[in-house]
Amino acid sequence: MSKSILIPVAHGSEEIEIVCLADTLRRAEFAVTLASVETELTLNCSRKVKIEADCFFADVVEQNFDLIVIPGGVEGSETLSQTSQLTAKLKSQHEKSGYIAAMCAAPAVVFARHYIAVERLMTAHPAFFNKLHKPASPELRVVVDKNCITSQAPGTAIEFALVLIELLAGRELAEKVAQPMLVK
Repeated sequence: MSKSILIPVAHGSEEIEIVCLADTLRRAEFAVTLASVETELTLNCSRKVKIEADCFFADVVEQNFDLIVIPGGVEGSETLSQTSQLTAKLKSQHEKSGYIAAMCAAPAVVFARHYIAVERLMTAHPAFFNKLHKPASPELRVVVDKNCITSQAPGTAIEFALVLIELLAGRELAEKVAQPMLVK
């Protein structure tokens, strides 16, 4: 059975993180949904690359997911943080011990700001590290504390995605996805 992953996105979300997460998780054959919290599906990301979301967040807010993962990007994280339905969904997911994850600015701007998983160790982009309630060691690129997984910045996106695969489906699949693929 495929795992279901929700990646909420907004204008200003970090495109490297969105693409690395979606691509790597889809290589694991997970059902990945990019859901826009904006009024349009085409998003202008943090470096002005346009990304098309699969659907609107409102269309999937009632669905259950094995993992909700929030990409960074300051502007995008701010918008996601102001989306009350997303905040409620993240809190509910965490309370039922479902996996939640965030990277870059999002652990501080979304999780810490709304007191989501404050009992968990986290990491974030160095510029946001001091806003975390329970920061892990600053040299840790990816931090797993039970059902909460966080990562630092765009340069850790693939590593972060591989950790998510391992948690959801095991080390063997994560190692398989990490291997070079032959083009047919």
